[in-house]
Amino acid sequence: MTGSRCASVALWLQARMANHRSSLVSAPASAKTRRAKSKIPKVGFVSLGCPKALVDSERIITRLRSEGYQIAADYDGADVVVVNTCGFLDSAKAESLDAIGEAIASNGRVIVTGCFGVEEARIRAAHPGVLAVTGPHQYERVMEAVHDAVPPLHDPFVDLVPPEGFRLTPRHYAYLKISEGCNNRCSFCIIPALRGDLTSRPSNHVMTEAEKLVRAGVKELLVISQDTSAYGLDIKYATSPWKGQPLAARFLDLCDALGDLGAWVRLHYVYPYPHVDAVIPLMAEGKILPYLDIPFQHASPAVLKAMRRPAHQEKSAERIAGWRKVCPDLAVRSTFIVGFPGETEADFAILLDWIKETRLNRVGCFKYEPVEGAKANELPGALPEEVKEERWHRFMAAQQAVSEALLAEKVGREIDCIVDEVDADGALCRSKWDAPEIDGSVFLNGDGNLKAGDIVRAKILHADETDLWGERVG
Repeated sequence: MTGSRCASVALWLQARMANHRSSLVSAPASAKTRRAKSKIPKVGFVSLGCPKALVDSERIITRLRSEGYQIAADYDGADVVVVNTCGFLDSAKAESLDAIGEAIASNGRVIVTGCFGVEEARIRAAHPGVLAVTGPHQYERVMEAVHDAVPPLHDPFVDLVPPEGFRLTPRHYAYLKISEGCNNRCSFCIIPALRGDLTSRPSNHVMTEAEKLVRAGVKELLVISQDTSAYGLDIKYATSPWKGQPLAARFLDLCDALGDLGAWVRLHYVYPYPHVDAVIPLMAEGKILPYLDIPFQHASPAVLKAMRRPAHQEKSAERIAGWRKVCPDLAVRSTFIVGFPGETEADFAILLDWIKETRLNRVGCFKYEPVEGAKANELPGALPEEVKEERWHRFMAAQQAVSEALLAEKVGREIDCIVDEVDADGALCRSKWDAPEIDGSVFLNGDGNLKAGDIVRAKILHADETDLWGERVG
């Protein structure tokens, strides 16, 4: 849920292209000469929405680059523009329509894909000039549309991509998608209608991709899917060969194997099914990061029932306490919805008490927004916007106090940090308790002798309600 509701991001990829030039094999002079005589087809790419959509964009771009296409740095330089849309909320759909409109106005030749693509009639009604519309993870149809719009040039000497594929993230971290779709039917969510039921990748396919990423210099693997802890259920946890041994497509087995690759492994979108308990010892051992991203959404049993949430979440406080006994350093992040239809003041009070009791490390909160096609739209008790707003502010104030107290406990400790950026002022880092883009930072002011991807030891000197400040040690 976290990623699905995150802010949309438009990505032009000129910088990413530069990052990969060193990985390309130089073509013989004759091939370069032949290529120069032809116009190299260029594709613009705008990617909106969550990390799952970002991975879809990466896969499409990898295919494009393998066929010799270049990625344009702006609309003017593109022969065609692909817009990967988000369709989870009405606001996201509106943003997607705006992005499509901007691309048409600036370039004129636009292919639409992604979650909003399932509503082709609505897209074409707003923008009849689009060349093609496809749904989520329909890579072949996107490629066919690109081929129709601007045929590829075939040159085996230069149509090469790095073995790990083309990525939109910085070189030192990467998202690793282990499955598509979801078997849950939460009343506020239309993801299954957009992306279908759970479809897990074979475990050796996941591991092969992960190993290539690590070999290419990735220091942190962010494991994602719609329902990460349900991995393998649809394929009956089938085994596949990895390093000469059978590896089951099972959440625990996959986490264990990923922990052997020597990179940070961070788990996102984990429903708290009972078998998640077995992964906590791996975190205590340091094999994977002590971090769980769990979309709890609420704490009131009545609201959870109306939401049709899985996994008996009314017992989640006990589960979290048990996990922290096994792994005291565990960080739990989550997202919540306030103002859900029928939520009473008593339900909201249960939620406030729950977050004070559980002391979650990182939290996002959203005011309920109706989603076209969601069952929650049929529920009685819709709340006024001013009530949603007031409850959101109370929730965030309560969580801010929790976060400030937890981060204050880090002052004086020495912790490992991964460097994200370095400038004249110092290094911007993250701890093992912080995911990129959505969590906090560790600032090492004045320490410019580092580079992105370095993992360093730092002593924490100061904290506020979101971030830490420290100095490098050792």
